[in-house]
Amino acid sequence: MSGGRVIAGAKPFPFAFDPAKAAVIVIDMQRDFVEPGGFGESLGNDVLRLQAIIPTVAALIAGARAAGVPVIHTRECHRPDLSDLPPAKRDRGNPSLRIGDAGPMGRILIAGEPGADIVPELCPVAGELVIDKPGKGAFYATDLGDHLAREGVTTLIFAGVTTEVCVQTTMREANDRGFECLLAEDATESYFPEFKAAAVEMIRAQGAIVGWTARVAEIVEALDG
Repeated sequence: MSGGRVIAGAKPFPFAFDPAKAAVIVIDMQRDFVEPGGFGESLGNDVLRLQAIIPTVAALIAGARAAGVPVIHTRECHRPDLSDLPPAKRDRGNPSLRIGDAGPMGRILIAGEPGADIVPELCPVAGELVIDKPGKGAFYATDLGDHLAREGVTTLIFAGVTTEVCVQTTMREANDRGFECLLAEDATESYFPEFKAAAVEMIRAQGAIVGWTARVAEIVEALDG
């Protein structure tokens, strides 16, 4: 891999990339997952863990914007009529509330409802792409792949939640599609610290089998040149 910038502290070894061919993808930093009173908390999860990364995600976004690197936001949500929600997803487990039910922030994970919105601190600005995705991965049933191809993007820098589910799923598919993938390690989080730790190790195992990891300060410094 070659490129105009190098993140020397990336793991498992330095990461070289060209900012002109890079994009930042911020996965599912939505109110229902991150804020108290949302769907995530209703499932018994500690959302404070996810809230804690908001400043580092914001720093990554700011660094990308300053460098002219596109920022893409994703939201996991479904159509109001639930036509894109398979029963296998809705009916799994034994939660008190399910996708589409009325929750503390409107209908849970439904497009247009308050809980599906990105947290205000990380709100997209004019011109930034927002992908509404019905699955865990951001490529499934969306036009993300076509958009990246049109823009000539070859490197993807990832942040968001949760590390082991939607972030890792998207990174693995991006890797299969030929993208060079970098995870901003302190701008991603899980409700379960051991799950994040395992996912990070899996991503960079065996010589970056899925991708690299680095910290936001290192990434922003490289973007700044």
